[in-house]
Amino acid sequence: MNIKTLSVALALSLSVLPCVHASEATQSTVASNAWSAWGGTVGLRLSETNLHGLGIRVERVQDRLAQDSARLTDGLNARQALNSDLFSLRESGSIEFRASRGSFDGFLGGSLQSRGGYLLRLNDGSSIALVDFRLRPNKTNPMWLDVVSGDGKAWFYVDKLMYELVNDNRVLAIYTADMRATPALAQRAGHPELAGVPIADLEVLTQVTRQGVGGTHDVNGIPSPSHWHGDPVSGQSGSTYQADLFMQDISVSRMNAQNNTGPNGSGRVVFAPNSTLRNNVNNGTAVATIPGQGALGTSTALYAAWIPWYSKFSGNFAPYGNDQHPFLIWNMYRINADGGIEQIGRSGVKHAWLTTNQGCASGENFDSHILGRSCSDTYSTFNNDANQDLSFRSEIIPATNQWGRCHSLFDPNCIGSNTNSFPSDDGFVRRMVVNESQISNTVNPGATYLFDSWYLARQDINIYNSMATITGTPTWSGGNWTFAGQANFKLGSITDRWMENLPPATIANQNTELSVAEGHTKVAVRVVNLGNGQYRYHYAVHNLDFARAVTAGAEPNLDVLSNKGFDRFRIALPAGVSITENRFSDGDLNAGNDWTFSTTGGYLTWTAPAGNSLDWGSLYLFSITTSALPAAGTSELRPATAGLQATFDVSTLAPVSDIIFAHDFELP
Repeated sequence: MNIKTLSVALALSLSVLPCVHASEATQSTVASNAWSAWGGTVGLRLSETNLHGLGIRVERVQDRLAQDSARLTDGLNARQALNSDLFSLRESGSIEFRASRGSFDGFLGGSLQSRGGYLLRLNDGSSIALVDFRLRPNKTNPMWLDVVSGDGKAWFYVDKLMYELVNDNRVLAIYTADMRATPALAQRAGHPELAGVPIADLEVLTQVTRQGVGGTHDVNGIPSPSHWHGDPVSGQSGSTYQADLFMQDISVSRMNAQNNTGPNGSGRVVFAPNSTLRNNVNNGTAVATIPGQGALGTSTALYAAWIPWYSKFSGNFAPYGNDQHPFLIWNMYRINADGGIEQIGRSGVKHAWLTTNQGCASGENFDSHILGRSCSDTYSTFNNDANQDLSFRSEIIPATNQWGRCHSLFDPNCIGSNTNSFPSDDGFVRRMVVNESQISNTVNPGATYLFDSWYLARQDINIYNSMATITGTPTWSGGNWTFAGQANFKLGSITDRWMENLPPATIANQNTELSVAEGHTKVAVRVVNLGNGQYRYHYAVHNLDFARAVTAGAEPNLDVLSNKGFDRFRIALPAGVSITENRFSDGDLNAGNDWTFSTTGGYLTWTAPAGNSLDWGSLYLFSITTSALPAAGTSELRPATAGLQATFDVSTLAPVSDIIFAHDFELP
């Protein structure tokens, strides 16, 4: 039966919802409230780079369906995986699962079997027949699947599922999930360090053949009165609901590589995160949303607002009359042995499109496109690396979290629909890319590394608990790069993290925030004693979400013409202070776009060339060496776009002349 015929048969069977009598289903002990599903399609988008890293190649693909084959979510305005290998799922046996509050809630037993698949060849000449593979519930985690080959062994497992029950609960849609190498496969391939490496993005669309209990959401439709940001709280005079989205967890995987040869190489590497978020838990009393994170872990908003989570181009919805959804960015940083910090990698913008609403408070799981109180969700590595969801930071007004979809990557002709759903590129555009030389322990001896990830939600009252950092070490082993030893999750900005664990030679430090209507920026400084009367000043200017936007039109078809940040950074330079060295880093390897440096006019001044302003989500490093000690001073940031305020002053530490100390001025 081809997939077109299959779709007709499935449609005819929807009203009947037959019971399953296949041997595999009957052998499993299934409670009467269990759900069953069979048939449909499974799609896999393989990472050949990560497969090759394991020493595995695809020798043959069998019974692959055409890209335009029918799927069970056709016509439902639902996300579908693009550029995947598509296979049909057999109508023999079934997979059992449970549902709760209108959502999938874990697998119980049984399996789904593909028709077709891959023959995988290992470097030792052996093979794995991943043809007619089974998707079987994992024995230890009901939210995972094992991918079982013809020999009955689970060489891969599937986690980080993004799921929804659709079409009146008649289709279980797993829109995306990470398929990863098991420890057994990594060991067999000779790369035990790559256990858990993501191998494929997986989509499963399967027909529900039996509905059990738990298929109803907390409420029918959106509750009234609404709990959007700014809505009044019933019975609490003067209180309103406020948006406050938290980062909950981060882990990082390599997603692509090109021409990698190791610490002495100059190839490219792509990293992407699993990023788990959680909405504020408060309902009149302040309780920690993210325990163990101090003040940042508890929201100051006593009443949690809903967060809109509508897929791009899905329609115009309350409360903003558009397709509002959060955005996600991620970055990598290197703290050099001399104490300076550089941002060595920046992602594009990930458009969020669905929330699985896990762990919600009672009554808060009612819509897969609204994040309710206490609800959490995860965007996985392949999900974050999906070309159909990645655009450019230049399209976003970050302080207001507005997307200029008119003339955007996905709507280049401003017609209000997605006419470029799968942009063509080389797999490195809009990703977070680093050069091997930037993460090499031989090129950068003594360096340490950090990775951050940040959700941007509209009207979020505290951006600092929506971002977090982890530490790790880029490691070359067995012909592969990994971000090893990931640990030390902490909410807050990277410059806050940079102020911790200062080396003994640091004699002064300061981290100051600029907070204005156009956004937030931090100016951080470390002053290091080099000995012999010399001091190095490392200024890290982190533009979090400042942009002076130039726009046309209005939402939902807003056009962001420009969203530039700053094009000049300067600090007053007292007479008599000489500078022996200076350094600038924007984190790339292109010296042609570096900012110029000057000490004329009584200032230390760095000025951007055309096209390299310090834009939102970016950190630049400015360093000088001098014999002058630090004292309280002021820095100045100039927006690249003219406006009502020409410059902004931010307090910092600055070198001072010996003449000042002769007049009894002291260190701060």
